[in-house]
Order: sequence, then C-alpha cells, then structure tokens
Amino acid sequence: MFEQFLGLPSHPLIVHAAVVLTPLLAVLAAVYALAPRTRPALTWAVLGLAVVTPIATLLARQSGIALKEARFSSAGGQLGRRIAEHESFGTPMALVAAALGLAALGLVYVTRGDRFGRPVVLAVSALTVVLALVAGYYAARAGHSGAVAVWGS
Repeated sequence: MFEQFLGLPSHPLIVHAAVVLTPLLAVLAAVYALAPRTRPALTWAVLGLAVVTPIATLLARQSGIALKEARFSSAGGQLGRRIAEHESFGTPMALVAAALGLAALGLVYVTRGDRFGRPVVLAVSALTVVLALVAGYYAARAGHSGAVAVWGS
C-alpha cells in the first residue's frame, strides 16, 4: 500500500511533507507558546499542522519500511548501515510529531478564554516548546541520515 505512487517509490515523495511540516509545526507551535500576541494569527495554522504533521510522519515511516522491504532488504555494507541509521529515526520521529501535535492542540485549547489558570497555560506552553525542540532535532537527524543514505557522505 505504501510502496508506490504512480509507479514511483512513495517514500521520496511522502518524506518531503514530513520534513517540511514537522519543523514548520515546531516553529509555529513554539511561537504560539512563547508570544501570546501572535496567537490570533497563528491559531488555524497551528491547528491544521497539529493534525496533518503526525499523519505525514506516520506515512513517511510506513512508506520507508515498504521501500526498504521492496528494494533494500538485502542491502549490506555501507549502504545497509546508512539505511539502518536512517530507519532508526522513523519511529521516534513519528512519536514526537504525534506528541507535538497533541501538545499544540492542547495549547490552543487551554489558551482559549479564561477556563484555565496561568500555571496550566505555562505548563502546556513549556511542554510544547520542549517537544518542538525534540521534533526539530529528529526532523534534522532523519532528513540528514536519509540524504546521506541516498547521496553518500
């Protein structure tokens, strides 16, 4: 299901969505958390990215597994090590993108109106910023290791 799209390997196509959307969500969610004046302008973008980004990272992970099984299951040596390193970032990337998406949704929820006190808003903001940093790290590592796997050092 995730192996091909219009006769092309789907992973190189899908992975670009994850590589672009994850840092974009990370930046916008962090700005939303740290700069309350920007919240009215960023609300819909953060909400949309919080839903779409985890889906994109999960699809990138699944299509990567399908690509490896279809074309690189017997890869050894240097290429096998590069693929294994790249693959090792798939699950953490998908999990942290999901966590960031949930935190961003939670942040939008707790900052709407006066339902929650300042300590709750600060805690959810801090969690969102931490997850944004972790998501940025995994996006960079996964992207770099994938580029190295394809193009070499």
